[in-house]
Amino acid sequence: MPPTEPQRERVPIDELRDLIRLGEALPFRLLDADERLLLGEGQVVATERQFEQLHERGAWAERDRVEAARAAATGDAPARSPTLFDKWEALVWDLDATLQRIVQGCAAARDVEQLAARALHLLDRDPDAAIFLAVRQDDRRFSLYALTHSLHTATFAALAARQLGFDGERVQRLACAALSMNAAIVRLQGQLAEQRDAPTLRQREAIERHPLDAVQLLRAIGVDDARWLGTVEQHHEQPGGGGYPRGLAAPVEDAQLVRLADMLVAKITPRAHRPALEPRMATRDVYLADPDKRLATALVRVLGVHPPGSIVQLRSGEVGVVVRRAAGGRGPFVQLLGGVAAPSALDRVVDTAEPARAIAHEAPMPAGIARIYPEQVYGIVVDP
Repeated sequence: MPPTEPQRERVPIDELRDLIRLGEALPFRLLDADERLLLGEGQVVATERQFEQLHERGAWAERDRVEAARAAATGDAPARSPTLFDKWEALVWDLDATLQRIVQGCAAARDVEQLAARALHLLDRDPDAAIFLAVRQDDRRFSLYALTHSLHTATFAALAARQLGFDGERVQRLACAALSMNAAIVRLQGQLAEQRDAPTLRQREAIERHPLDAVQLLRAIGVDDARWLGTVEQHHEQPGGGGYPRGLAAPVEDAQLVRLADMLVAKITPRAHRPALEPRMATRDVYLADPDKRLATALVRVLGVHPPGSIVQLRSGEVGVVVRRAAGGRGPFVQLLGGVAAPSALDRVVDTAEPARAIAHEAPMPAGIARIYPEQVYGIVVDP
């Protein structure tokens, strides 16, 4: 038998208050009680409320990293203003708290509506950055899978809905449905994301029942909007039957759009038992899953063949990450990744409308680059 990996000495989050400054980059990563990643080094604890949620999840850091951070500490530094990406991260934690309150029956419909409004504001601030966050999921925070999945599904569904000409109120309700559709199985989704075995019978039963359970939870907190509830209840139904929980032959349009966005996000998100599917392959599968192609076409149009976050190789042989979609006869725009001499460096942004730099195909992440942070390619964007 191989030697057992030595257990890492844990420092609970309550003992880290001197090193965790709200709004500043973390000097170490935070793990939950089961050693699953909650926040990576360089990410931010934005609010006191988020700190308390981390405490509730049993957050801790490795002692050797904590000691190194304490040795490097140089006194108080002013907290920086929250960036666009800090606000996306704060949404993850606020959604977590809201879904917990929904399960406990102590939330209100307006809580979800406010989250949806915040998500749509951030989406409007920079749609390409929002797509990048969905496509370039490198940190594998399986315990938060249900939360990030719902946010990214809301992003894709809202973009496609606008492409289809849905009015603002309808887009808002669509976002509310995407954020609340999995309220009944938040913890289960996190387990399944890191589980290598097939779902157990009990897990399958919970999955097949969760749309109805979610509707029940939402009704209990005062949600009475028929479009919102219908979308949640039917978001796993399939035209012609074959879906669940009721096997409806003609599910409502909004539910079908959420189903396709949900499917797309699931395919491009890595799990413990499989890597993420390339965006081009994922959009192909979603297109095939739409009988009349209208909704899937809207999704493909707003994302593009190579959406932001895709790693691509150009005809020139250069490799980069897509950062902007095509518009006005230009793009997609690609941030070149550094060469062999500096594999972790980011080079200049190029327009792939130029024939010599057209995208040849999607590519794996170059060796030596562990992760591409959004701030690296979009800059430190302060959201007013």
